[in-house]
Amino acid sequence: MSQTAITRAGFLRLLGCALAGTINAGALSAAQRAGGAGAGGYDFWFTRLSYNSGDWDVDQRMPANLITSLIDYTSLRIDPEEHVIALSDPRMLSAPFCYLAGHKAVEFSDAERRNFERYVRNGGFVFVDDCNHDIDGLFAKSFEAQMARIFGGEALKKLPNGHPIYSSFFKFEGPPATSFELNGWGDDLIHDYLKGITINDRLGLLYSNKDYGCEWDYDWRNKRFLAEDNTRFGVNIVMYALSN
Repeated sequence: MSQTAITRAGFLRLLGCALAGTINAGALSAAQRAGGAGAGGYDFWFTRLSYNSGDWDVDQRMPANLITSLIDYTSLRIDPEEHVIALSDPRMLSAPFCYLAGHKAVEFSDAERRNFERYVRNGGFVFVDDCNHDIDGLFAKSFEAQMARIFGGEALKKLPNGHPIYSSFFKFEGPPATSFELNGWGDDLIHDYLKGITINDRLGLLYSNKDYGCEWDYDWRNKRFLAEDNTRFGVNIVMYALSN
């Protein structure tokens, strides 16, 4: 698993550099000799995407919590820091995994739209989380409209509960419910599905109305008070992203 992750992370880094017009033959050879690992020799680094519309800077403790889980459960070499990169910045094309979330309406600029499409179509993975945990809110409606504009109206589809993302590390029967759903917040529904966009038989976008970001937004040391670590599904998401 680790070797696969390293290879894919290195490939994406080189892809991003090539698309940004910053790669040369010497850099390619050096990266190949290094085994394809990312900057600093890490197999994984958490990239949050900022964007000009809406509010992207949410769930501020979630990345550190998920990073801690990856360190605890896997043998990957994990960058301990969160990285924030603008969606319009070509550097995001080199990330092995991206996270995008918010509450408000999303309206991508041309540069943001272009990078999002290029990243997903060329092997990247984006986890998008609706912090309103509903299906009719500003974020949900506007983001889904953006995806329809980029990938077509039928591209965003419900994932079956037997999708490999539910067994990529831990075993789940489907998407775990969040406390926000169980307490009747948002649209007062428990969503028994996630959605995604699949490119060439590979999931490139995972889309959630369940508000996992808020669910995992606590100090990592507070896991000891949980009967079961609720960030384990986050580990599944990352491991799927790195190995497919």
